[in-house]
Amino acid sequence: MDGTLVDTNYLHSVAWRRAFLAAGHDVPTAEVHRRVGMSGGRLLHELIGEESDDVKDRWKKEFHAMAEEIRALPGASALLRAVASRGADVVLATSSEEDDLELLLGALDGREVLRAVTSAGDVDEAKPEPEVFETALAKVGGSTDAAIVVGDTVWDVEAARRAGLDCVCVLTGGIARGELEAAGAVAVYRSPADLLDHIDTSPLARLLS
Repeated sequence: MDGTLVDTNYLHSVAWRRAFLAAGHDVPTAEVHRRVGMSGGRLLHELIGEESDDVKDRWKKEFHAMAEEIRALPGASALLRAVASRGADVVLATSSEEDDLELLLGALDGREVLRAVTSAGDVDEAKPEPEVFETALAKVGGSTDAAIVVGDTVWDVEAARRAGLDCVCVLTGGIARGELEAAGAVAVYRSPADLLDHIDTSPLARLLS
């Protein structure tokens, strides 16, 4: 959801940066941004060598302080509706905490077309582990040959591939096209709006009636 449907990747980066600084860790924002989308625990291990509840709690506080800046990306809601109107189940697969999820859904017009939603309470391991996508499939009785992931980071691509799923990416998370393609993305579009404009020639077309 972050970076794919809702414009929050840079808000998360700033929130983590502030949390690290408050704890005495001078972690460059660019290093944080490259890891947005993986689990908080793994992000902390990679950047400061250990998990820290204090840093994680401060990150959440800083992120929630920017709640009024959270916006759906152009075309995101229309894309959800277009996919649903053509007969496919739309499942929001995220490992966000429940309170964060409500903030994100509040910015996204179109939640009524969602067949199911995952959250942190549904999974033990966040991306790049495949569990979030496996859980999403299980919630609607889906199969890997009749589903596809739309994401924005290499972690989405890696988790999807581990789950046996293709992944279409958008560039709105701030990750370069070449990196996403090298990770295994089957197609890359500028934005949700761009994907919607090309939906009939995109990999999504094979799922739509």
